[in-house]
Amino acid sequence: MSELPSAIPQAEEPAVLSFTEDITEQTQPTEELLNVLRQINPNSLASQNDNGELSNATQEEPPRSEWDSLRDKVKEKLYDADLWLKLVDVAEDSGDIEKIKETYEALLEAYPNTSSVQIAYLNHFLENPESFGFAEGLFKRFLRSSSSVDLWKFYLTYVRRVNTGPNAREIIRKSYEFALSHVGQDKDSTEIWTDYISFLKSGETTSTWEEQQKMDAIRKAYHRAVEIPMESVKKLWEDYQDFESSLNKITAKKFLSDIQSNHMQARTVLVQLQEHLTVLFPPPPPSRNGRPAIWLPRQPTFSAGDRALLTRWRAYLKWEESNPLQLDEKDKAKLIARLQGIYKKAIVRMRFFSEIWYMAYVYTNSIGKSDEALALLKAGIEANPSSFVLNFAYAEAQELAGNLAEVHTLFDKFIDVLRQDLEAVEAKVISANSSFSSNGSAPAIVPEPADQLPTGLLSNNSSFTTQVSDEKPSKSKEVADRRTEYGIAWIMYMRFARRAEGLKSSRTVFGRARRERWTPWEVYEAAALMEYHCTKALEVANRIFEKGMELFNDEAEFVLRYLGFLISINDDNSCVLLNFSTFRLPNSFVDARALFERVIGTFPPERARPIWERWGRYEYQYGDLAAAHKLEKRMAEVYPQGMNTIFASYFTCHRPVQ
Repeated sequence: MSELPSAIPQAEEPAVLSFTEDITEQTQPTEELLNVLRQINPNSLASQNDNGELSNATQEEPPRSEWDSLRDKVKEKLYDADLWLKLVDVAEDSGDIEKIKETYEALLEAYPNTSSVQIAYLNHFLENPESFGFAEGLFKRFLRSSSSVDLWKFYLTYVRRVNTGPNAREIIRKSYEFALSHVGQDKDSTEIWTDYISFLKSGETTSTWEEQQKMDAIRKAYHRAVEIPMESVKKLWEDYQDFESSLNKITAKKFLSDIQSNHMQARTVLVQLQEHLTVLFPPPPPSRNGRPAIWLPRQPTFSAGDRALLTRWRAYLKWEESNPLQLDEKDKAKLIARLQGIYKKAIVRMRFFSEIWYMAYVYTNSIGKSDEALALLKAGIEANPSSFVLNFAYAEAQELAGNLAEVHTLFDKFIDVLRQDLEAVEAKVISANSSFSSNGSAPAIVPEPADQLPTGLLSNNSSFTTQVSDEKPSKSKEVADRRTEYGIAWIMYMRFARRAEGLKSSRTVFGRARRERWTPWEVYEAAALMEYHCTKALEVANRIFEKGMELFNDEAEFVLRYLGFLISINDDNSCVLLNFSTFRLPNSFVDARALFERVIGTFPPERARPIWERWGRYEYQYGDLAAAHKLEKRMAEVYPQGMNTIFASYFTCHRPVQ
């Protein structure tokens, strides 16, 4: 296309003034005058540049608008639904279309596929024909992954509005079929079906053949609709009866009898469906300024109400998976389409409940759509970055696919998220209890000389050439629970590294974990047991436990695990399979009795009891009677009231030493 001639005349260049320098000299202060002024008031011209103008540093910034302030706040609190709704209202009130666009785009980035947001956004571009192109671009983006009946109805209204030419009927028919292929199985799709059937009935024909084709199309639409458990399905059935009877009462009985059982099943299922969905889809709150109402999912507090809601969703999804419509193999595609649509709605409504995402992943993977399943996991992690089930499922899927770099990236990101959560919880605890102090330091572990390390641990990546963090985290129940969860992530990372890349890689991961102030004792135990079970490296395992003892000697459970490990190793030493005549424990090896005697006096009686019981059980089962009686006497001094119960437990045959 040739360029249009410019409608704006070119401006002539002004003549160059010959007396520019004279004007400049007359209007600008001389250097001498400036110097005098500076001497009188040194600060008066400090912010002037060479042209006598104020610099940007002294110019006050214009006050920030309410929209700007809210925009900054939602960046910090990404999932604060009330803040987002307020930002939308402010953007709408401003009438600035660019602000409106930016607001809705940001909102949809935080809450993808939320149909009420999409409809409110689209509503701005359906009045002026000049903006229809932009609206169609939004429709293409939104409809691709939407299972919202309201959004599809909105789309069909737009299609019928803009298509009025000679080919309009075919375009509209295809649009209806397109919509029904996505949401036709939905309980709330009745209006789309009735509109579609009315549209088919309104078609004009010019021959008997065309009339017959029209009747067949209407009949097929009725057949599909009356077998779906949707609102007003009974009314649709009555309309279909009238339709067939108006054509031929004799053939009507045959057509109706062919699908009557499926229709009755749909009506039965509808009753059950309504019971499930009563509380799962609350209406959105009314809008303040007349825009379409917006509903946003809220982050759960896992209150009784949240748990009840999750239970209801879980029960509903399991019920849908049980195929209540009793669709047979030939209708499997219909069942899959129905369930996929249901899961799409579920993950929008329950965006911050990772269990629902996981159920969607498992189902999608079970029908052979592995790429879609992985995409679901990835989207679920974006919404729930601290979810263990989603991160671990994604890590396993990528490990099976051989994408090891992706797994490393995932664990790094996941551990960072958990660390940030831990620090936030610690800050909250400290803020709530200002008298609490977390300035105590853990004893640093001095690395052993390299020549004392066992073979295989001499590389720079060895976990034994690193130092642990020199800080001890805060001690509170919530922090302790989060810290244990943090350790689980490191343990899973170590296991992956060993499986996929060998023990050296696992040691590298453990070395990183040891530098973290939040790493709990469970990580040390896991690393020690991995060394023992994978390589039978007793000395390495023992040394890892000892490193843990330097940090966690006040953790009774860790001491108990270490003691149990030593007892099991000592028991193994008497086994013929280890060739006891040639087997020797390393010089640095700590035996179980020495550990017991070292730690038992460091705990108060109420915390030491499990350790006493563990050692007492071992003495009674594998030691001599004199030693057992001696230990019993010591325990009686510590627990004068509870010895009968403890003593009785030693004479059972179903409690092996662990």
